[in-house]
Amino acid sequence: MRCRNLFPFDVGRLALTVQRSKRPSHLIHSLLLTVFFFFFLFSLDIKAADLTPGVPDPDIFRVIFSGNEVLHYEISWSGGIKIGDLSLQIRNEEDGGYAIHARVTDYGVFKFFYPVDDVFVTFVRGDLKLPYRYEVLQREGRGSVTRRLTMYDQQGFHVKYQKNEEPAQEFDLKGQVHNEFSSFYATRAMELISERSFMVPTFADKKRNEVKVQVKGTEEVESILGRVRTTRVMPIMKFKGLYDKDGDTVIWFTSDECRVPVKINSKILIGSLTATLVSYSNSACQKY
Repeated sequence: MRCRNLFPFDVGRLALTVQRSKRPSHLIHSLLLTVFFFFFLFSLDIKAADLTPGVPDPDIFRVIFSGNEVLHYEISWSGGIKIGDLSLQIRNEEDGGYAIHARVTDYGVFKFFYPVDDVFVTFVRGDLKLPYRYEVLQREGRGSVTRRLTMYDQQGFHVKYQKNEEPAQEFDLKGQVHNEFSSFYATRAMELISERSFMVPTFADKKRNEVKVQVKGTEEVESILGRVRTTRVMPIMKFKGLYDKDGDTVIWFTSDECRVPVKINSKILIGSLTATLVSYSNSACQKY
């Protein structure tokens, strides 16, 4: 008797691509993180000419950061096939700042071929919630562990980066910067006016990138919070690397003081990825 394939052909093809890749870590991260983080592990080549940095609304920042917010997403590939989970939590620090904790894990056939369990912690402070320390613990494959540390001197426009026990690398910049996590939270708090754009300065690919973010309009969508009115935001990105993006990335924020990101969608070379919010808590958000 012929054995029936346990998963669709395209999923098998995608999984085999992961298994055979010389850089499976980058492929897994492309699949799981492209839909959520603007700039992670990819080269950027976008400049926001004639745009000034966006200024976050302090009242929205207050809601986002004062309620120990927790977001949990399921990441799915074309047709709703789950490939991973992503969780984000904000915690108060004793120095008056905040820590953004993120954890990424893969799921199903991807976990079988190349297990991923990564933790990212971004420490931010000040009115703009700029990062001053960024810790990464990557547990990928069969026993591989990588540690990364980035320190940001926002007054001196300087970044210091170290991977494991390798010599530290230092970079002089031309202004303050976010990282891929703090930029996401800063974008949530910006003034979002349809058909207008703003710039988010972000350190990625060993340089300061001035990245343009477009506000595309409003839309009502179904979500874990019910049917909500949202504002669609599109970061303008150019991806290079192993798993290139093949279309726009769109993020849906609720159009209220909580600015909950209920959905993110990104087209890639093989189908598309969607991050769907499956649980949300924030004691400072009275609406949900």
